[in-house]
Amino acid sequence: MAKTIFITGGARSGKSVYAEKRAREFGSPLGYLATSQTLDAEMTDRVRRHRDRRGADWTTVEEPIHLSQALARCDGEFQVILVDCATLWLSNLLFKYEESGEPIEQRIAEDVQRLKNTLHGMVTPVVLVSNEVGMGIVPDNSLARLFRDIAGSTNQILASAADEVQVVISGMPLKLK
Repeated sequence: MAKTIFITGGARSGKSVYAEKRAREFGSPLGYLATSQTLDAEMTDRVRRHRDRRGADWTTVEEPIHLSQALARCDGEFQVILVDCATLWLSNLLFKYEESGEPIEQRIAEDVQRLKNTLHGMVTPVVLVSNEVGMGIVPDNSLARLFRDIAGSTNQILASAADEVQVVISGMPLKLK
């Protein structure tokens, strides 16, 4: 099993920049597995800024839904794969399952278990970024509360499966595991 580094923190905490720094420690070629979907102009601009910051050393693979399968396909192609981020992946799954009428929590739990199993079978090290969403106020609607709960449970599962866990606060990493 390759090393898995789990990096969490709040929005705009510096976790992605820190994750990129950690990933570079493994050398080139560098893989970047992006889970975002560019559904509006602001997100398109955000993705462009992230790509510009990373530079040409990275090969980007975009996969908003089938994260485990994308990781498995990329295994062995890179010195490291940075996944940014698990939270957007969960959001994509939540909306997909809500729209299809599928049992949201059950299906996401299956996807998270599949991701955990994939991480354990990887040859390539993985740096996995996720937002810590449970430190704010209680959301005012049921869908947002469900997302918060799913994200919190997922972070616990992924952190327990990781070899190393870091939280980034105000750009400063703190090693938890």
